[in-house]
Amino acid sequence: MIKSLNYLNNILAKLEANNAEVLEAIMLNREGYVAECTGDNIFIIKNGELITPPTYIGALEGITRDAVMKLAGELGYKTSEKPFTMVDMYVADECFLTGTAAEVIPVINIDTRNIGNGKPGPITKKLIEAYRAMTRTQGTEVYK
Repeated sequence: MIKSLNYLNNILAKLEANNAEVLEAIMLNREGYVAECTGDNIFIIKNGELITPPTYIGALEGITRDAVMKLAGELGYKTSEKPFTMVDMYVADECFLTGTAAEVIPVINIDTRNIGNGKPGPITKKLIEAYRAMTRTQGTEVYK
């Protein structure tokens, strides 16, 4: 839960992703729960609910993560922080990543399995639009 300058695990995971010719790696904690990606937070959507790993299992809190959770609530979507596994990801309706540089990025495929119909989902698209609108109107202010 502490953001430090020790990114060795993240760098090694990113190297593995590059070697596998994929764009990102999903990092698990010791218990096998999804924690985050090498540089982004991760969300799944199941039955209209946005779910992201809680910080107590190894996910770092992120400004973009928090902003997207707030935006989702404002749009009427239920959000929760709870542990989930790779199996939960495989059967998710939608999946996306958040990060300062990345903003909101849809995930359409994990381990050669399509997420949902293999295209960015409707909730992800709405969140991308809302996040872009918020950042363009807020300027450099932190969204809280």
